[in-house]
Amino acid sequence: MISFSDPFRLEIIDLMMDGEVCVCDIMKLTNLSQSRISYHIKILKEAGLISDRQEGRWVYYSLNKESLFLIKDWITSLTDYSSNRKRCCE
Repeated sequence: MISFSDPFRLEIIDLMMDGEVCVCDIMKLTNLSQSRISYHIKILKEAGLISDRQEGRWVYYSLNKESLFLIKDWITSLTDYSSNRKRCCE
């Protein structure tokens, strides 16, 4: 399971909210090294949260909206379930 507690992964995801980015864009905006960014992108890709496409020698990364909608639906169902659930001691 992916850890959302890592601030760099959250920052990378946040940068993709406006569309595609390449590692060079992320480097400019975060001051992170290429190897560190690549490590976090690998984890995000394995989790299915981002996707990539290659154009020439550049690789562009974007949010995998389908996966994000599934996560949103799952969180919504959790909050609905927990708010409608009776407590054992009531």
